[in-house]
Amino acid sequence: MDCSRLRTLINRYCAGEENWVDNRTIYIGHREPPPGTEAYIPQRYPDNRIVSSKYTFWNFVPKNLFEQFRRIANFYFLIIFLVQLIIDTPTSPVTSGLPLFFVITVTAIKQGYEDWLRHKADNAMNQCPVHFIRHGKLVRKQSRKLRVGDIVMVKEDETFPCDLILLSSSRADGTCFVTTASLDGESSHKTYYAVQDTKSFQSEQDIDTLHATIECEQPQPDLYKFVGRINVYHDQNEPTARPLGSENLLLRGATLKNTEKIFGVAIYTGMETKMALNYQSKSQKRSAVEKSMNVFLIVYLCILISKSLINTVLKYVWQSEPFRDEPWYNQKTEVERKRNVFITAFTDFLAFMVLFNYIIPVSMYVTVEMQKFFGSYFLTWDEEMFDEETGEGPLVNTSDLNEELGQVEYVFTDKTGTLTENNMEFIECCIEGHVYVPHVICNGQILNDCAGIDMIDSSPGGSSKEREELFFRALCLCHTVQVKEDDNVDGLKKAHLSGRSSVYISSSPDEVALVEGIQRLGYTYLRLKDNFMEVLNRENDIEKFELLEVLSFDSVRRRMSVIVKSAKGEILLFCKGADSSIFPRVTEGKIEQIRSRVERNAVEGLRTLCVAYKKFTYEEYEKVQKYLQEAKLSLSDREKKLAEAYEEIETSLTLLGATAVEDRLQEKAADTIEALQKAGMKVWVLTGDKMETAAATCYACKLFRRSTQILELTTKKIEEQSLHDVLFELSKTVLRHSGSLTRDSFSGLSAEMQDYGLIIDGAALSLIMKPREDGSSGNYREIFLEICRNCSAVLCCRMAPLQKAQIVKLIKWSKEHPITLAIGDGANDVSMILEAHVGIGVIGKEGRQAARNSDYAIPKFKHLKKMLLVHGHFYYVRIAELVQYFFYKNVCFIFPQFLYQFFCGFSQQPLYDTAYLTLYNISFTSLPILLYSLMEQHVSSDTLKRDPTLYRDVAKNALLRWRVFIYWTFLGLFDAMVFFFGAYFLFDNTTVTSNGQMFGNWTFGTLVFTVLVFTVTLKLALDTHHWTWINHFVIWGSLLFYVVFSLLWGGIIWPFLNYQRMYYVFMQMLSSGPAWLGIIMLITVSLLPDVLKKVLCRHLWPTATERIQNTSSHGRDHFSEFTPLASLKSTRYRSNDYKNSQARRSSSRSKKTMFTRWRNNDYSILPCIFGCSNKHCNASVGYYQRGSGLETSL
Repeated sequence: MDCSRLRTLINRYCAGEENWVDNRTIYIGHREPPPGTEAYIPQRYPDNRIVSSKYTFWNFVPKNLFEQFRRIANFYFLIIFLVQLIIDTPTSPVTSGLPLFFVITVTAIKQGYEDWLRHKADNAMNQCPVHFIRHGKLVRKQSRKLRVGDIVMVKEDETFPCDLILLSSSRADGTCFVTTASLDGESSHKTYYAVQDTKSFQSEQDIDTLHATIECEQPQPDLYKFVGRINVYHDQNEPTARPLGSENLLLRGATLKNTEKIFGVAIYTGMETKMALNYQSKSQKRSAVEKSMNVFLIVYLCILISKSLINTVLKYVWQSEPFRDEPWYNQKTEVERKRNVFITAFTDFLAFMVLFNYIIPVSMYVTVEMQKFFGSYFLTWDEEMFDEETGEGPLVNTSDLNEELGQVEYVFTDKTGTLTENNMEFIECCIEGHVYVPHVICNGQILNDCAGIDMIDSSPGGSSKEREELFFRALCLCHTVQVKEDDNVDGLKKAHLSGRSSVYISSSPDEVALVEGIQRLGYTYLRLKDNFMEVLNRENDIEKFELLEVLSFDSVRRRMSVIVKSAKGEILLFCKGADSSIFPRVTEGKIEQIRSRVERNAVEGLRTLCVAYKKFTYEEYEKVQKYLQEAKLSLSDREKKLAEAYEEIETSLTLLGATAVEDRLQEKAADTIEALQKAGMKVWVLTGDKMETAAATCYACKLFRRSTQILELTTKKIEEQSLHDVLFELSKTVLRHSGSLTRDSFSGLSAEMQDYGLIIDGAALSLIMKPREDGSSGNYREIFLEICRNCSAVLCCRMAPLQKAQIVKLIKWSKEHPITLAIGDGANDVSMILEAHVGIGVIGKEGRQAARNSDYAIPKFKHLKKMLLVHGHFYYVRIAELVQYFFYKNVCFIFPQFLYQFFCGFSQQPLYDTAYLTLYNISFTSLPILLYSLMEQHVSSDTLKRDPTLYRDVAKNALLRWRVFIYWTFLGLFDAMVFFFGAYFLFDNTTVTSNGQMFGNWTFGTLVFTVLVFTVTLKLALDTHHWTWINHFVIWGSLLFYVVFSLLWGGIIWPFLNYQRMYYVFMQMLSSGPAWLGIIMLITVSLLPDVLKKVLCRHLWPTATERIQNTSSHGRDHFSEFTPLASLKSTRYRSNDYKNSQARRSSSRSKKTMFTRWRNNDYSILPCIFGCSNKHCNASVGYYQRGSGLETSL
């Protein structure tokens, strides 16, 4: 038998061949290669199903139960329930089993419903129809049934169902245009190319005759890399091999544009596609509050075991005397006397555990689940977070993390589509020192389609006129823009070219903005036809330029060039790129004037590009052409040789000018980031965009400020120095003044502190994360983290999706363990959304992958402000009070039971009736705290939005720290001792009824229980700041329900009870005057210490929140720095200190004013409240401010 065949079969059926080979062979159309060419080895690959859900029908019950019993309280109550079933205990198994079953069932239903929604979304995607070729005919089947090797046809505006190699397209040149918005966040059009030997197969019959195989690498998560080759067989000849790269690979999730149809072969399917590989696996996220609850439960479990041990030991000590061991009324049987003492002691220990088990509040988990579930609706019902433009409101995909929204310390945000609208607008261009602005206002009239207005000095002269025309032609020719003549293309901007409605399409939105901007200045790019580029000039003449070479853009060179030949025979090189890339290569032109303008525009957050040119003689061009051709044909180090060629060609340039383009920020993006920073959060921008673009956006959204010193940790910097040197140099810079830094409570930065901003790219991050030769990468990571901690803002550019997740994970697991939040709108953001403690998807233009895989989804980035500062703050405060209150009321409940054992011979006699034991946490005290945790507002939502610093009061789990927990526990112990010993001393005088009857043990327990219920309920009432009719109804209704229940429980003979030990007990207690007085006194004494503590702390050491509460309690008429300007303009607003505030605010430098500048005059528009009319003021230095409609402090 052939051993190689045997090995193939073993690997195929046992290991899976793709697990041990570095590449895979794909047979296009599942057609075997011609005989004698190569061995046909079919391979097994996964189908095309995408799975984002966590459970299946079969594993839901065991997996969900396993996750739920990981919770300490659930596992504990399961053990207690089993103990109650096995041994004789003082209480019934129902008291533990019923609440536990209720908790498990409610939680399972909630989590099952959430996962069902994910299944539903997956099924919708997996059942999408796909067209593929079978026997020369077009067949339709579901996406999930697609297999590797199938030839697929995709039509315009359809999404690619899997990763495909482009074989042919409806365009004659074999190209197609694709948007990858859902993958890398870029909604611009990218060009992909068919293989030269297959682009002529344009029909179903033709493509079915194709004999070819593809050899490519195994699936990799990197979106921008692909290595492979295609072997095309022509008859019996040797196959033609062609290289395949990322320009031939169409990724799942991308959308076909501006192309009627394409044919492609599936190479990666299902969970092996690059999009799926960039998804992180779903894991159960747990909030900081839940972790604190688990730790507190361990403490209480230790207290419980200690109590049980103490009682067990004391019982046997007490029974060491014979008459106590076997009193006449309870003598032991012969079987009991012969039992092993250790077994008896262990049984007693378990019985005490059952008796005291109510100190572990299982009902707390039920209440927490209900609070989270119902509380999440307040977010979805918030009308302020509804976006009318899209018709979308916020979505809650999981309510388990509500309180985590109030604990965020790091915010990681995507840029494109999240911070910006990804909508570029041409602002101005500067040619030879003269500034040209389309559609400017002159003498009160808008000049449309003007040739430009000179904003600096006199109009350009003759030579400058020639340079001006060269500049406009350079922008019309130096680009990769395609023109589509159509009435409507995806809502993109239309350009009216010679009366025709056309649309510019490009891989870069900047290029479209530049071509459209130059069109408004008189030069219109028409089309590329037969390798000739056509331009319509100001005189409406069509100029033709032959396109000779394209020196394409790359992130290292940061520029692109074209070599064209004019109708006159001139050969010109036009080059455009980043200023840092162009200025070192220019030798002529007005360099300083243009540099000055570029720097000014960059400070304003505009995206700038410089334009230069160079003339070639025929001899020079022939050398250039030969040099380029050699580099292009090279099979080894092709990229390196091309880069060297480009470097040599793009020298000795003449600078023509510069452009400025604005990428519009989303509405209130800058305001949101500023508010988050004031709240104490660090904001990081993680983007796949290039550094200059991302940096400009960071300036525009006020992440970086003018005073910010930018530190670079980029590939370019590392090439100049080693990574070790760069890291230590940056570390030395940021830590220079670390010893004397002081933080200001409002801005987070001291006045003397240098503000640093860090920029890092993906390649540099890979080096930092890469293990060193000694096997450790920790040292570099620690230095990098130290640098980041001392920077006010960080920008990470050129990030692959998995690198975004790596950054989040790095911060998440740093020594401080901060709470992280990630927000994005595309599939490229899913990894970091899943990695962060809280993941938020923006429901935008880039598909729903981010929103579907996130914990929460919002329509716009601006809604993040209210989500965190208001909803997050409320969620945390409410649930923190709920948790502490539950432990407090259970300590109050069970500690008297512990004390009672000292007075009943440690006989495990319950202090309370079984009904009280069962209903205490379920009925008597559950609804008030549930309503409190849903409705409480310790300060108003407007105050929280107006003053972001209040968020810091609850940061770092402030309300669940050990100090607060110990205070609540000791308060519970104090109250429990007051209940028990107060009632005990009251009963010291045994005749407390008018008829001389004595109270028994059940009356004593009922008195303690009555004081307990009233005290814990009134304690909650004292803590309530926001009263509604619902609060009143629930709090006073709960107390009334307890009284009515006790009267009915003890006042009626119930036929279904075997014995009724509480009969007439409650009525007898209420008939005693001393009992009434004792109840009132004990409640007052129990509540007094907490009231005194709050009064003293509020006046001596108030928090920022308490100061706000004190201010608001003095009346809303008080004028403070937090009063919004909108309220000042209201005719209903009249401040008592209006005159003083007017004078004070007139001199305030922080006043918000709107400035505009025209003809060297500064026009200021002031609110009428200040008593000023709109005036203008002359100034020697103009206040020049450009923005996207944002109000700016000056």
